[in-house]
Amino acid sequence: MSRTKQISLWIQSAFYVFSGFLHFAKTDVYLPMMPPYLPWHRELVLLSGVAEAAGGLGLFFPATRKLAAWWLIATLMAIFPANVHIAVNNVPLFGAPEGAGIWNWVRLPLQIPLLLWAYWYTRD
Repeated sequence: MSRTKQISLWIQSAFYVFSGFLHFAKTDVYLPMMPPYLPWHRELVLLSGVAEAAGGLGLFFPATRKLAAWWLIATLMAIFPANVHIAVNNVPLFGAPEGAGIWNWVRLPLQIPLLLWAYWYTRD
């Protein structure tokens, strides 16, 4: 693995482990992101935190790296409806008094680089 790809791997791993941890440390911050049609909001926030942290940890180990990358791709796809919910309903996040408006929509295509970044590690 090239040095660039290795450094990118560490950054991505740390990103997902830290993000997963935040789902537990700041659960209430993530609750407004949950679409109302889903049940068990708190449990799903925690579950998504486990999914992100597990994927991030899995990237660290060569034996689990490909599976973890696919896991993260699936996780990103699973949480995408919450991102759409945020955009459609202009949901205020992180204690903001109002939603971010157009920036919620700008954020949606930014999921593509995250998907591609994870996909990079499905290849040898």
